[in-house]
Amino acid sequence: MATDEPLLAGVAGRYASALYELAAEEGKVAEVERDLATFEALYGMSADLARMVRSPVIPAEEQGRALDVLLARVGVGGLARNFFKVIARNRRLFAAPDMARAFRALAAKARGEVTAEVASAVALSGSQVAALREALKASVGKEVVVSAKVDPSLLGGLVVKLGSRMLDSSLKTKLATLRVSLKGGL
Repeated sequence: MATDEPLLAGVAGRYASALYELAAEEGKVAEVERDLATFEALYGMSADLARMVRSPVIPAEEQGRALDVLLARVGVGGLARNFFKVIARNRRLFAAPDMARAFRALAAKARGEVTAEVASAVALSGSQVAALREALKASVGKEVVVSAKVDPSLLGGLVVKLGSRMLDSSLKTKLATLRVSLKGGL
């Protein structure tokens, strides 16, 4: 399957596509998406889990058993749990976070959604996220899922990434531009 999307082009994309097709056949896309999000949250919170997943020296059987126990404890089962067993056995566990992102991208595309990654200096309120979502929806003509994160280095404003487009209205960038302009005028 050839694709222009880099996330879907490699190993992660092939595995995510296979998982998505199976989940769609069984009507379990939402369940698998939720289970993969649970894995991603655990992966992001645990340096030990991240090390184990990325380690080429831990035998595949040990990685698979450890991950299976962890996933059982947090309620991940069915297709997602079997998927993790397969990728551990095939020594592809290191790509699991990318596979989860690629699966989410496939599911969102099937629903007609796009994801906007938004960075702001302070946490956005619910009404701010809703207003941003509506403005972006009007711009792109599709449902927009906002993935917000806080980056205090921005000082103020927003950085919005939507597909290959980026809008940087952060105070940090504006100050850097002003600094360059002032240096050029001297």
